[in-house]
Amino acid sequence: MKTEKDFTVMGRAMATVSGFDRVYHTLEQQVTLRGQAKSTFENYIHRIAQVSLHFNRLPEEVSPDELNEYLASLAMSAISPSRSAFKHSVYGLRYYYRYVGLPDRAIKLPSLKKDAKLPTILNKSELRLLFKAPALLKHRVLLMLIYSAGLRSTEAINLRISDIDFERRTIHIRRSKYNKDRMIPLSEYMAVGLAKYLALERPLTWLFNGKALGSPYSAKAISWVMREAVKTAGIAKDVTVHTLRHSYATHLIEDGLNIVTVKDLLGHSKIETTMVYLHIAQCPLVKAHSPLDTLYPEACKHK
Repeated sequence: MKTEKDFTVMGRAMATVSGFDRVYHTLEQQVTLRGQAKSTFENYIHRIAQVSLHFNRLPEEVSPDELNEYLASLAMSAISPSRSAFKHSVYGLRYYYRYVGLPDRAIKLPSLKKDAKLPTILNKSELRLLFKAPALLKHRVLLMLIYSAGLRSTEAINLRISDIDFERRTIHIRRSKYNKDRMIPLSEYMAVGLAKYLALERPLTWLFNGKALGSPYSAKAISWVMREAVKTAGIAKDVTVHTLRHSYATHLIEDGLNIVTVKDLLGHSKIETTMVYLHIAQCPLVKAHSPLDTLYPEACKHK
């Protein structure tokens, strides 16, 4: 969602940088025609607007040396470990240069070093404490559902009642990241809690209603529920709502589910993204052996 600051940056770029308004509207059309995520476009165009305002001209009119100096200043001044301003500027410029037919400029931009920090997860004891913490059933069900299905916050708030199939025990995630749909198993335990919640709360259309009539719950509200539950549960770890998704993936791997299936359940586009959980999961070591012994296990027992 655009903030007042975003509108100011965009408005200034359209008013002062020659050609920016044309670029904005053309890129917006391309995103719509390709079915790409609107949020991605808004993030990219905001960064392109900032670059254009800094130089008072469009990025293709900026020399590589000038651009590298600008990006270097972003990288050095970024306080957060993710260096999001730098990263999104690079991503946005790559996207832009491909659009204007300058792929060589895109390739020459600095490569982004992967963040080697492993995600934090909650253990099963902490999760039990967390799910008991909220006073409202709605909040308990919300947090439990996010963990039980490995949902992103946006996926949870966009769930409709019709997306829950109690008979087939499935959850239909529609048009999520990368504009992909996916089906996730509905936990037997979760189905009982959801049925109780629906009978008590009687939400309309959206599985979790927001304050305004006919609106879904907000991501900000979910974050508040999570913070309050963590505080009440006395959990000392620095966690967010997304920690529940990390915990889901890690626990599935520890339960023996193969990494490819976990990738599909999470809706990842690349297996490399999912493989980070292999570094966290505590899986029992299997003694080296020949597969012939597991082919004929009974013969080995009588040895």
